[in-house]
Amino acid sequence: MTVHVRPAEKDRFNSPLWRDKGLAALALQDMQALTGQVGRLAGQGPLGRHPRRIAGRTGKTVNIMEVCGTHTMAIASSGMRRLFPAGLKMLSGPGCPVCVTSQGDIDRVLALAAMPEVTLATFGDMLKVKGSLGFDLNRMRENGSDIRVVYSPLDSLAYARSNPLRQVVFAGVGFETTAPLIAASLIRARAGKIANFSVISLFKLVPPALKLLLSDPESNISGFLLPGHVSAITGVRPYQFVAREHNVPCVVTGFEPLDILTGINMLLRQMVRGRAEVEDEYFRAVKKIGNPTALRLMARVFSPADVSWRAIGVVKKSGLVLNPEFSSFDAMRRFKIVCKEAPEPRGCLCGAILMGKAQPPDCRLFAKSCTPSSAVGSCMVSSEGACAAWFKYEH
Repeated sequence: MTVHVRPAEKDRFNSPLWRDKGLAALALQDMQALTGQVGRLAGQGPLGRHPRRIAGRTGKTVNIMEVCGTHTMAIASSGMRRLFPAGLKMLSGPGCPVCVTSQGDIDRVLALAAMPEVTLATFGDMLKVKGSLGFDLNRMRENGSDIRVVYSPLDSLAYARSNPLRQVVFAGVGFETTAPLIAASLIRARAGKIANFSVISLFKLVPPALKLLLSDPESNISGFLLPGHVSAITGVRPYQFVAREHNVPCVVTGFEPLDILTGINMLLRQMVRGRAEVEDEYFRAVKKIGNPTALRLMARVFSPADVSWRAIGVVKKSGLVLNPEFSSFDAMRRFKIVCKEAPEPRGCLCGAILMGKAQPPDCRLFAKSCTPSSAVGSCMVSSEGACAAWFKYEH
């Protein structure tokens, strides 16, 4: 039985249908049957126009990667992993912004926070990420550094306007979802001639990360659950290369339990039918062209650049740097911060987890020396990190 959910427009986000237990049970029945079909087809060679084995490169196991950290947390908190068929395995991807911020970039943020004239503003997840010397923003704040948690970069801009004698730096981490807000803040700062405001841009882009994952000869990804928040900005077009060039099915998916179950089943149906396409399950928030206003803001302020990802290395055109028009707001340039890249903590498997090659329990530090109260790796620090999700809900 195929389950399709499309509530009335007026309650498209908050409808209880997205959490209906009966519909979820039916979706799980679908999943069991579809996974069995995929398993039977694996090893029989190409089906239809799909040139790979239906189950990817992993025999009869279907490995689906949820790219977004919010999906990782939603899967863990709902307990649905325990209900999945034995032939289906979910992999966490590099979609947690704090998790993929490199050790060197964390050191740069800490160096800025150490300056007596600087007020550093950032999101809360950044406070507990340790630098290469073993301390974090929380400890620096305890020792007197002026560090403030904000909910929006516009909050830090307002603080800069109200405190002209302080240099206010916003540490911007995130993906395409957050970058337009920073862009709007910088446009306002420039128009208002707010000279004591600057940004350290640590933004990452999702499509280049997918390209990196698929270029890895050891990749074992059968399909992608694509991020709903990011896709609301970008639309679905930037993912077309995944299906066309790599023949890997994709579904943009929302975050409610039935969203995730439906998205997985859409992927499984593509595999059974020998298709590789980009489908949109999160139709109530994501449009094909994305958000043109947000995309224009990003293009005006930022340009793609080669940047370093934690435990992964430099990924081409995967980050955002300020365009020349806004270069005076670059905190790294303004304060002449130079830090070298630093190695990952010994024994930490964050890199392998972000690439879908390991799961948190595979790490010998997990739930031993690495816990949320004393995290070694960034995947345990962030509220969207795979290790934090496993520790809280599945340990």
